[in-house]
Amino acid sequence: VTLARGVVLPPITMGLLLQSLFLLVVLLLGSCLHPATAFPKGCYPSEEEGLKTFRCSNAQLTEVPRDIPNDTNKLYLDSNQIPFLPRDAFRDLPLLLELDLSHNAIARIESGAFQGLAEHLHSLDLSSNRLVSVSKDTFSNLKAKVNLSNNPWLCDCRLQELIRTVELVADSSGGIVCDSSTQEEHVGKAFLQVIADMDLCNVYKKTTDIAMLVTMFGWFAMVISYLVYYVRQNQEDARRHLEYLKSLPSKQRRSEESSTISTVV
Repeated sequence: VTLARGVVLPPITMGLLLQSLFLLVVLLLGSCLHPATAFPKGCYPSEEEGLKTFRCSNAQLTEVPRDIPNDTNKLYLDSNQIPFLPRDAFRDLPLLLELDLSHNAIARIESGAFQGLAEHLHSLDLSSNRLVSVSKDTFSNLKAKVNLSNNPWLCDCRLQELIRTVELVADSSGGIVCDSSTQEEHVGKAFLQVIADMDLCNVYKKTTDIAMLVTMFGWFAMVISYLVYYVRQNQEDARRHLEYLKSLPSKQRRSEESSTISTVV
C-alpha cells in the first residue's frame, strides 16, 4: 500500500490499522446505542428542572423495570398495569425524590418495598390503584408525602393506623373513601370523616373483649350445668338405693341403712 510522499506500508501494518479503526467505530456506536436499547419499551430518560427524570408512563409495564439509572431523581411509572410492589423494588435508587405509581393495578405492597428511600424521597403517589388494606409498616421511616386517594379501601383499624402513620398530600384525604367497612353505615363515606366520629381501633377492641366475655360465660355455664347434673344424679342414685333398702327384711335393712348413711356422710 502506497501513501502520500511515497511512504509504503506493509500489508500487515495496514491490516492492523484497519482493524483498530473498525473496533473504534464499533465502540463508539455501542456507547451511543446501548443506553437507549437497555431501557424497556416506552421508557426514556430526560432532565426536568435540573433533575434527572426517568419516564415510563403508559408503557404497558406489568412490573417495576430493573434498568433504571441509579442517579434518577424523578421516576414516573404511572398509567401501567403493575399489580404489586415486591420487597426492595427501588433499592438501587438512593437519590430518588419523586415516585409516581398512580393509575396502576397495585393491590399488594410487600413489606420493605420502599426500603432505601427514606433518606431523600419526598413525594409518593399511589392514587387510583386497587389497594384495599396496607400495613402501616409498609411506610416505616418514610418521610414522603403520600397520595392514597381513589383506592377501594376497607375502612377498619388497620387503615386508621396507616393514616395516622403517613403524611398525606394536601387535599388528597377527601379521596380516601370507604369502599367497604367493618360497619356498613361507613361505606361511601370519606375515611377521615368516619374516624372523626369514632375510633375504629377501640371499637375493634371492645368487640374482641365482648367476644371473650361471652366465651368465658359460656364455659362457666357449662361447668355449673355439669356440677348441678352431677349432684342431682348422685341424689337420685341415693334415693333409689334407700328405697331398695326399705324393701329388704328388717335386720338386713338396718345394717344396709347404717352402711349407706355412713357412706353418704
